[in-house]
Amino acid sequence: MTTIQRGRAEATEVSFARRVRGPALTAAAGAGALVLLHFRDPHQSGSWGFCPFLEVTGHPCPLCGGLRAMNDLTRGHIGDALTSNAAAVFILIAGAALIVRWFVRRARGEANAVLLTTPKLATAIFAVAMVIFTVYRWTPWGNWLYQA
Repeated sequence: MTTIQRGRAEATEVSFARRVRGPALTAAAGAGALVLLHFRDPHQSGSWGFCPFLEVTGHPCPLCGGLRAMNDLTRGHIGDALTSNAAAVFILIAGAALIVRWFVRRARGEANAVLLTTPKLATAIFAVAMVIFTVYRWTPWGNWLYQA
């Protein structure tokens, strides 16, 4: 950040607390969500609502089982989490890694570092992977990836 005073530029240092506020709040929100999921069991039908896609089509959407997977992870049941929604487990791990990277970059002085810069190709690859994952879960070979 730069401020202009009397015609010349002076560098203004952004405080450590201000630089890491975004990553720290994001991590705290994620941790809070996991705590809520730990104590309010999504394995009970309807405890967190219903998936409209599942209700209409009878097939799980890409996120179906994600809440159960997070609950299973908080209880240390990794295998159960993977069968509830393997993609959600991957997204959680990738998201945590991105938040840590964001925090470290901000802590080292990169005040403008962002959580994620998403090139169009990466977004397209992720979208295609989610479609493949979803359709594969609907097949007899992939039904082990979804335990209702």
